[in-house]
Amino acid sequence: MIEDIMKEKISADHLLYVSLKYTKTCDVILNLLARWKSLIENSFDDLIQLYVDSGKIPEIPNSPKQRIEFIKKYFKNKEEIQEIVPLYIFFKRVPDMTKSRECEFRKNVALKVKDCDENVCINMDKLTEYSVKVDKFTDLVKTMLME
Repeated sequence: MIEDIMKEKISADHLLYVSLKYTKTCDVILNLLARWKSLIENSFDDLIQLYVDSGKIPEIPNSPKQRIEFIKKYFKNKEEIQEIVPLYIFFKRVPDMTKSRECEFRKNVALKVKDCDENVCINMDKLTEYSVKVDKFTDLVKTMLME
């Protein structure tokens, strides 16, 4: 449970702090977002399994949408989890969005995605912001699973 989450986190941190630093490509950004998505999915599954094992809910929701609704409902008092849900939904939608690459192989590498009618620029500052949210979420999940 926790081991898989921590492996994903270590891999994502390596992409952010090492791979992106030296390659400066949008493919690394896309891989990083996919890692974070996978980390969050694994965390959600483990939290749901924890609630099933403790008898708080009867069964695991089947569809991803039901899982997200479950997470929103049962963890509404956990700010870190409520903060990560929209980010997770965004990470899931990124591969299907229209993307443009800017300044690849340079210091200010950025991936611009078109989310509905809004353009989102994913640069180093944005990735650092995402990283802080994911780290807080991971710490919370780790403590919840250890209890």
